[in-house]
Amino acid sequence: MIKASELKRFDITEHLDSEEAIAEYLTIVLEEDDPALLAAAVGDIAKARGMTQVAKDAGLSRESLYASLGGSTIPRFDTLHKVMNALGIKLVAVPKTPTDLASHR
Repeated sequence: MIKASELKRFDITEHLDSEEAIAEYLTIVLEEDDPALLAAAVGDIAKARGMTQVAKDAGLSRESLYASLGGSTIPRFDTLHKVMNALGIKLVAVPKTPTDLASHR
């Protein structure tokens, strides 16, 4: 029998190794409609790409990047926007489907 201490902890950053994987991950997270979860997911992507370089490219300190994307707070939109630009990620708006609209009523 395998002991819990013998199991390797799952790390999503090990699987964010392509643009397609990153896009799929963000799409799933965005469907949860949770701003703190989105911030944490962008943080996961930044970790996968290298926090120091992402912070530099976003014009932020590494410490503020960790603080903003830790998932315990919701970062300001301009911070999230800078980080997403540094990551090469573009959010695109699409109309909701009738099913999506009905579930929000």
